[in-house]
Amino acid sequence: MTSNTTPETTVLTSPLSEQPWLCAVALLVAGALQTLTFSPFNWWWLGPVSVALILLCCLPLAPHKLFRAGFLVGLGLFGTGASWVYVSISEHGNTSVPLAIILTVIFVAGLALFHGLAFWAWGKLSKDSTVRRLLLFPAVWILADWIRGWLLTGFPWLYLGTAHVDGPLGGFAPLVGVHGVTFWVTVTGGAAIACWWLARGTRYAGAAVVAVVALLPWITGPVVSGVAWTTLDEKPTTFASMQGNIPQQIKWDPDFLRDQIVAYLELTEDHWDTDLILWPETAIPIPQDQAGKIIDHIGEELGEDSTLITGIPWYGFSDRIEDFTFHNSIMAIGNGGGIYHKQKLVPFGEYVPLQQWLRGLIGFFDLPMSSFSRGPSNQSPLDANGISIMPFICYEVAYPDFVASNARNTDLLLTISNDGWFGDSIGPLQHLQIARMRALETGRYMLRGTNNGVTAIINHKGQIAETIPQFERAVLTGEVYSAKGSTPYMQSGSWPVLTLAAILIVFVRVRVIPKN
Repeated sequence: MTSNTTPETTVLTSPLSEQPWLCAVALLVAGALQTLTFSPFNWWWLGPVSVALILLCCLPLAPHKLFRAGFLVGLGLFGTGASWVYVSISEHGNTSVPLAIILTVIFVAGLALFHGLAFWAWGKLSKDSTVRRLLLFPAVWILADWIRGWLLTGFPWLYLGTAHVDGPLGGFAPLVGVHGVTFWVTVTGGAAIACWWLARGTRYAGAAVVAVVALLPWITGPVVSGVAWTTLDEKPTTFASMQGNIPQQIKWDPDFLRDQIVAYLELTEDHWDTDLILWPETAIPIPQDQAGKIIDHIGEELGEDSTLITGIPWYGFSDRIEDFTFHNSIMAIGNGGGIYHKQKLVPFGEYVPLQQWLRGLIGFFDLPMSSFSRGPSNQSPLDANGISIMPFICYEVAYPDFVASNARNTDLLLTISNDGWFGDSIGPLQHLQIARMRALETGRYMLRGTNNGVTAIINHKGQIAETIPQFERAVLTGEVYSAKGSTPYMQSGSWPVLTLAAILIVFVRVRVIPKN
């Protein structure tokens, strides 16, 4: 790599940038390397390596070429890290293999557009200045991640910081959240290129300063992780979670309704006196207005101090929309109470965008129970014998700020899911890792109940305390602890790191001075 001596106007060149096809392959590989940072691979150290490779390719490129570069990074990341949606489209969506492949490609390409547009904006803001590009890259990356997390429902998946629930930067998650951790991963990758560049120009003192600043959080992170941001109750709560392993093909078949309910009742037979019992998402696969006898039977079997929480569809009149509606819900039965309606719905899985045009075109647009309505905001937690529990249904646990804000003034977090939609792909393992990051960010136990795995007890440090194997009908038992207090991230959310990113863009970007 070569450069001239004026940093403000430097245009770097490298063997990668001089060979377009080699550069394209390197960008795809860089995106794919990020998938390896997540479960089940857990090679978190590849995060900065990926960023450094991206910068090595992109720093020399003209601004107008950066959209293509970002799009290739996105293809590498989502093509390897999120293509598990093919399983639900093909195996459970009544869709032919060729059409399932086409829909998966469209999904991956749509997500890759976020990276393409972010890199295009990066080029516009920094022009040909290497210094500006290095300073602005973390800011642009974080803002792109944040926008991807809410635009058009959002896909808050595959954030680089999530991998550090097992990495040295994880100690900062209760302080700055997943976006803050991601920010420093990108800073570290950029610092590696900056150090190399400065050293090549014999500016060794500058390279040393950059290296020390970049490495400091990696060194102090394990120390910070020992800070107790919340206080755990000394008295444990006994817990049991039933994993029914119901095949997705019969989940909504009325002929198998009784068998499913019986399966969960049999799994619970020896655990009715447990303090807190959990059944997974839609374990009762009929609306609550039709499940009265089942709910009553559960209430009769439960011990005096026991609470059972189960996923169940809800049908009834909604004052908010003044109509009858379906919700994907979770309810508490026994010594407690409450019902929660899912707020963050999965497109095409739980509702169909533009359904007036898409319904009936192909089987994938008519999946069972794909007509749910979004639940209202500011719903109350569930109660279990005086313990305040904030539930999240499936996809909701992926939204970091949503979980953090709803976790305030609660004792435990709980998430239920049916990851049977994604078979034995890496999707369910990524989902578990995301839930672990939410526990770490909030300093609370996260109880996870699933249909076929991964069912787990996650402690307040984001570590798995108990789990049972995937794809088995089994019961997980253990003890959990309520938590009091809040982490700094619960109070501030992602706004500090987003504000920092905005400040960087405002003060570092290229300014266009109007001519007189």
